[in-house]
Amino acid sequence: MPSRRFDQPGFPPATITEFEGVRSLHLGTSWVQGAMRIAKPDVIELEYVRMMMMWTLFLPAPRHIVQLGLGSAALTKFSYRQFPKARVTAIELNPNVIAMCEEKFGLPPNDGRLDVRQMNAMDFVLDPRNHGTVDALQVDLYDEEARGPVLDTPEFYQACYDCLGPDGIMTTNVFGDFDNYAKNLQHMELVFDAVVWLPEVHDANIVVIAFKRSPSIDFSVLYERASQIRKTMNLNAKPWVDGLRDWMAGA
Repeated sequence: MPSRRFDQPGFPPATITEFEGVRSLHLGTSWVQGAMRIAKPDVIELEYVRMMMMWTLFLPAPRHIVQLGLGSAALTKFSYRQFPKARVTAIELNPNVIAMCEEKFGLPPNDGRLDVRQMNAMDFVLDPRNHGTVDALQVDLYDEEARGPVLDTPEFYQACYDCLGPDGIMTTNVFGDFDNYAKNLQHMELVFDAVVWLPEVHDANIVVIAFKRSPSIDFSVLYERASQIRKTMNLNAKPWVDGLRDWMAGA
């Protein structure tokens, strides 16, 4: 069997480094695009990536989870295994990333529930066939220099909104300088009913949660839900609720 290529022309090459038991994904640069603890391949290693699962506070039984930007496949693998009744779709433009995730990051092959597609995220969200079909949309789109999000226009966020079902939720990683945060937040607020910007958690990564329909928030219920998430998924969800509470207090 010929060895797989991680440097198909026309796309940044996918490379890896390993340090103290953690394997990191790169796109031909020093920037980390994702990570996996080799001894625990199904655990989400990076804190900001764990926070991208914040939608689980509100959607305990999603039917369709979509990831825009595969990274090291941490969110895709986690969603696929934690929600066995859900369909999981991952959209990734770079075929080198998909090949590397399958080879070195434990990404399972496509099946009846898992659909990893090599395509442009903008094409996916603009496709009317995808509109109204998604419960949880996770957006983490960066280029090889970690500039991004590479898609951040009002048109893009409107299309994300269109993909969500009535109670759908989007979580987005916004990375960059302050002007970049402000621009993305403004563009989301033009479209979504409620947008919450949580405190920075890791290397200037800010996770935003955006609701298609503003939720009725009962913090006692959310803290109880956070406790369940900790027990069943081993995610420390209490700080997510704290961040929501602090945001509401200052809003």
